[in-house]
Amino acid sequence: MSYQTFVEDADKLIQANEMWTGITPEAVARMRLQNRFRTGLDIARYTAAIMRRDMAAYDQDPSKYTQSLGCWHGFIGQQKVISLKKHFGSTERRYLYLSGWMVAALRSEFGPLPDQSMHEKTSVPALIEELYTFLRQADARELGMLFRDIDRARETGDSVRHRQLQQAVDTYQTHIIPIIADIDAGFGNAEATYLLAKKMIEAGACALQIENQVSDEKQCGHQDGKVTVPHEEFIAKIRACRYAFLELGIDDGIIVARTDSLGAGLTKQIAFSAREGDIGDQYNSFLDCEEVTDGQHQNGEVLITRGSKVLRPKRLRSNLYQFREGTGADRCVLDCITALQNGADLLWIETEKPHIAQIAGMVDRVRQVIPNAKLVYNNSPSFNWTLNFRQQVFDAWKNDGKEVSGYDRPKLMSEEYDGTPLAMEADERIRTFQRDASVRAGIFHHLITLPTYHTAALSTDNLAKEYFGDQGMLGYVANVQRKEIRQGIACVRHQNMAGSDIGDDHKEYFSSEAALKAGGKHNTMNQFAA
Repeated sequence: MSYQTFVEDADKLIQANEMWTGITPEAVARMRLQNRFRTGLDIARYTAAIMRRDMAAYDQDPSKYTQSLGCWHGFIGQQKVISLKKHFGSTERRYLYLSGWMVAALRSEFGPLPDQSMHEKTSVPALIEELYTFLRQADARELGMLFRDIDRARETGDSVRHRQLQQAVDTYQTHIIPIIADIDAGFGNAEATYLLAKKMIEAGACALQIENQVSDEKQCGHQDGKVTVPHEEFIAKIRACRYAFLELGIDDGIIVARTDSLGAGLTKQIAFSAREGDIGDQYNSFLDCEEVTDGQHQNGEVLITRGSKVLRPKRLRSNLYQFREGTGADRCVLDCITALQNGADLLWIETEKPHIAQIAGMVDRVRQVIPNAKLVYNNSPSFNWTLNFRQQVFDAWKNDGKEVSGYDRPKLMSEEYDGTPLAMEADERIRTFQRDASVRAGIFHHLITLPTYHTAALSTDNLAKEYFGDQGMLGYVANVQRKEIRQGIACVRHQNMAGSDIGDDHKEYFSSEAALKAGGKHNTMNQFAA
């Protein structure tokens, strides 16, 4: 609907209510345009459609992959999307990621916690709501600036500029983009998963990522000690998420099924099996077992049968069962196929390194059963990208018979190798990793879980070193403010960024000429107008 149509509709409404004195149609139209997403469900419905279109486009052309960065605060997410619009003119195929790790480490009322699902489950939907509050405010701010430009064009009689600005409003691209939100292992049983999923969807999440670890034993995907659950338990949680979407009318909501089997050597329990070859039997076939003969039974032990054999699964004092070494990839493939066959839309394979051939090897096997299987992949800061890729190049060169005697493979992280041909080839592989992995390994969505955690730490360290050191105030001015101004960072005018101009607009709507506005000629933010 066009800007002018919004104004005309508001005018009809006001004329039908003659006691609404001082209410102007244009002000109503502007406020409505600045808040077109009134609920989280509006957002979830809108963004789910975006993701579905992007998934279909990727199926046709794997170069059309999508990306996101993990954001732990609404302001961080807002600035990211403002930056996308500034640098690329579009938010197309760019999302937000909400990391459970960052919620645990940065947003829990208990204080910083490890990524073990100990944070309050309500902190996850609260962050989703916060992210979208900041993104909606970014819409209101940017549209408000367009509206003020429209007023100036009207005042100066510049009809061409006036039409251009109205067209800019009519074709305005919102800051609202999809969020893939981490629900960890569901924070309990399937009912708990369903209840939390509803809260997350109501806050605006169109995509939920859930993993096949045990809720009360959950570990970060890049740490040891991970414990998986049998497929039937995980499928119940996938169904719980789907029911939550359907109950709330988000019929095309997205479920990302994550498997941690590659790094998980333990299971919570032996799966139930009704007959040989069923999913429970397949899960149990990976257990580390020894054959038991008559008379070898021990008190309190658990035995299973497979065909004519009686087997003793290796059980730890923790009452967990151990898988055979070397079965991780096979278990990942089975996990992925089973999840997609039971309602998941996308896959997530948590790996120990960013290696395209390793990822592709598993995806190829999944695609033999489900041809359009697609991955969400964690370009994790837990990987040492420099060392991993330098070692990959070293190994490739060595296999090709190239000279590598000038390189010490375990020490390739060293600065002494910066600028060498090996390091330059490794950097090029890192640069093209997302593109190459999307084409070869079926990765639809690339994310970095914790980037803004690291950027906040790095920038704060640099500022503290300069400001409290010899540079004093110059440490801030030269390294922050001067760069903000020259790079056109929106929040250099922090009062505007925080909504001061929006507040002035509202004061004028509410009080007309009696409005006491903050944005007058004595506002110091005017120093940044140029």
